Amino acid sequence: MLIIQNSRSGGPGRLGDWLTESGLRPDVVLAHEGAALPERLRHDALIMLGGGYLPSEDHRAPWLRDARRLMGQALADEVPVFGICLGGQMLAEVAGGEVTGDTGLPENGSLPVTIRAEAAADPLFHGLPPVVPAIEHHKDAVTRLPGGAVHLAETERCPYQAFRVGERAWGVQFHPEVVPARIRQWEADGFDPDEVYARAVADEPVSTPVWRQVAGRFAALATAPGPSERRRSVSGARP
Repeated sequence: MLIIQNSRSGGPGRLGDWLTESGLRPDVVLAHEGAALPERLRHDALIMLGGGYLPSEDHRAPWLRDARRLMGQALADEVPVFGICLGGQMLAEVAGGEVTGDTGLPENGSLPVTIRAEAAADPLFHGLPPVVPAIEHHKDAVTRLPGGAVHLAETERCPYQAFRVGERAWGVQFHPEVVPARIRQWEADGFDPDEVYARAVADEPVSTPVWRQVAGRFAALATAPGPSERRRSVSGARP
């Protein structure tokens, strides 16, 4: 799996560990440090992590242009995608949705995420509890989903917490990869850091098994034969 890291503190965290345990081998590109992104996506999955940018702020983060190109290729080739925060916003934008900076009310810390009825048939989100805690840290948000996207989860402050584009690409606004200790590294005006941290610690026994299950489902989908492999198998063509 190609993992694109967009900020110093925004690593794959426990999500990378869960996916590795489930059979995916991580190829982490530190794009924020100037590491070059590949010309083409030749991986079985793409993980786009978060960062303090809007998806098209190329003047602040020049590598985002190439990141969007790879996201577009993944969608065209039906390579499984999981986008987190900035990564989820990028998925929405590349697929034709809209992202707005500094919109609505910011979210920080562990908050209740409501799983919508549409999630009942989703490969990753089906069968989850009606409300699951998840760690948030954002002031930008998706403000319009791409046409045909499936709306999977929401919060009171931010409607588009999780969605699916097509059959193999997911975007989330929250951070399933983050453990409570990481919250102490974030700056969040208007929030009590001790209170935010304590809430996340209290919620972790509930949230961790759920997001680990979602990661395992994504890994299973990514390691199974994809549409291109199935087409080659039927036609007898060689890769």
